Amino acid sequence: MTTSLTIGVLALQGAYEAHAQSLRLLGATPKLIRTPEDLIGPDGKSTVDGLIMPGGESTTMLKFLERNNFFEILKSFVTKTPTFGTCAGAILLANEVEHPAQKSLAALDITVERNAYGRQIDSTILKSETTLPGGPLEMVFIRAPRITRTGPKVETLATRDGFPVLIRSGHLLAATFHPELSDDTRIHKLFLDLVRESKS
Repeated sequence: MTTSLTIGVLALQGAYEAHAQSLRLLGATPKLIRTPEDLIGPDGKSTVDGLIMPGGESTTMLKFLERNNFFEILKSFVTKTPTFGTCAGAILLANEVEHPAQKSLAALDITVERNAYGRQIDSTILKSETTLPGGPLEMVFIRAPRITRTGPKVETLATRDGFPVLIRSGHLLAATFHPELSDDTRIHKLFLDLVRESKS
């Protein structure tokens, strides 16, 4: 069912290859996106059915996106095409970024606090219940941001200490943890379902 889906993975920095592997396991075709031309074809149309923006360092990603008008092209892309942001990717999608403030795509009605759980040494792996079927979900947190506010149209699918860690709003999905570093592919499957829903 997923063989016809081509999913872009923003490959500027971070664990993009792990996301690509998760997509392959689910029968989707990953496409690494490094330039605006990788994302938008000469005809002006998207070359992918959806996009994953992985974790990494959001400030470093912004530096890459400032080249060749990539930031503005991506900002337009995420308003209409299914996009999944994990960790730094979630920060880029957020309407508002704090601690410290930072430029973002402002596509998702949330406020995100960067490095909210401390430094790399404070990284942790938790198992928690979510709204997804299949029991507790393993969540790998690495220098994770914290979602401190969600807008009225944002659905919370999982929490940590009362704060949302997995959210959905229309065609956008975001996680403050790293699902690509877990053997559990339910989050990627959820995104592929979201992409199929959007296509239909």
